[in-house]
Amino acid sequence: MDFEKGANDPATRTENPLVKLALELGPLGVFFFANSRFDIFVATGAFMVAMLVSLAVSWSLTRRLAVMPVVTGVVVLVFGTLTLVLHDETFIKMKPTIVNGLFAAVLLGGLLFGKALLGYVFDGAFRLDAEGWRKLTLRWGLFFIVLAVINEVVWRTQTTDFWVAFKVWGIMPLTLVFSALQLPLLTRHSLDKT
Repeated sequence: MDFEKGANDPATRTENPLVKLALELGPLGVFFFANSRFDIFVATGAFMVAMLVSLAVSWSLTRRLAVMPVVTGVVVLVFGTLTLVLHDETFIKMKPTIVNGLFAAVLLGGLLFGKALLGYVFDGAFRLDAEGWRKLTLRWGLFFIVLAVINEVVWRTQTTDFWVAFKVWGIMPLTLVFSALQLPLLTRHSLDKT
């Protein structure tokens, strides 16, 4: 009976993993599609709207928002607005560098102060021992630096269309592969071992 109450209470509901993935990747898909049909400026506006819709749907489903989508959403809105108002695509192209740089700085900075902050980012999805959180935080912090550098190289040396496609077909697969490579660490340091 308590289980049913928790399942229906918006304050305790969790998102279905597929819904969560769709809400996180949906705005990027909208950006890619709009750029392929129109241009970077229409795509930027569509991306901003899709990001707001994604955050609103996530909030309506769970009555809470995870840190990473909120930070990403704020940066998308700020840099998207600059892109549209100044009619300069540089700002939206810098957005991934800024977001990844912020995440790297927070995670690696936290480690310098003895805090593995990744547990907040993953929002309780994993239960790891302290050493596991430290290693995972370090790995993700360094990975975010790599993503920031890759974004800078690609947007500064390639066409806008190539950069947009690379965001979808390059960065996303790289992130999925990196995530999968962390499974041995998660298994080794899990507190849920049976």
